[in-house]
Amino acid sequence: MASTTSAVGLPGPAALLGQLKARWGWFLALGILFVIIGFIGLGMTFALTLTSVMFFGILLLIGGCAQLVDAFKCRGWKGIVWHLLIALLYVLAGFSLVRNPVLASAMLTAMLACCLVGIGVFRMVIALTHREASGWAALLCAGIISLALGVMILAQWPVSGLWVIGLCVAVDLIVHGASMVSLSLAVRAAQPLAA
Repeated sequence: MASTTSAVGLPGPAALLGQLKARWGWFLALGILFVIIGFIGLGMTFALTLTSVMFFGILLLIGGCAQLVDAFKCRGWKGIVWHLLIALLYVLAGFSLVRNPVLASAMLTAMLACCLVGIGVFRMVIALTHREASGWAALLCAGIISLALGVMILAQWPVSGLWVIGLCVAVDLIVHGASMVSLSLAVRAAQPLAA
């Protein structure tokens, strides 16, 4: 049986991994499933974009309605008007996303691209002002990549609004699945520490 603490007082594999060691195969299968779904998503980025935007809109509607209900339960509270206004803004934003997901995805993509441009510029400025520190070149490279991605998305906007969000979701699914596969194989290969 694996030790719950190592000789130096740190948590052992049993404490860190719990039942994952015994169920690494399920974790591996889930990782492979995420990778497959991600690659399928790469082939249908438009549908994935619209689905993601509509899902986000539905979440906003649910959150707004819940806050409206909560606001009416808080009688006598001085901030009730602000509570109601926030709830109505959630509902309005959610309704707008669900009603026109194509326009919403174009707007969200434009905001994402502008954020990438800003982040890229800020990273490059930070890197150039810290040239004496080790690793500044990696930060500069990250800034250039962020800036380039933002400019490429803006250059194709509004058409890029039809596929960028779906592409991001698909890539995230692939990366998440690959990390789960890697972790499950590492857990399988892990040897228990001696007590």
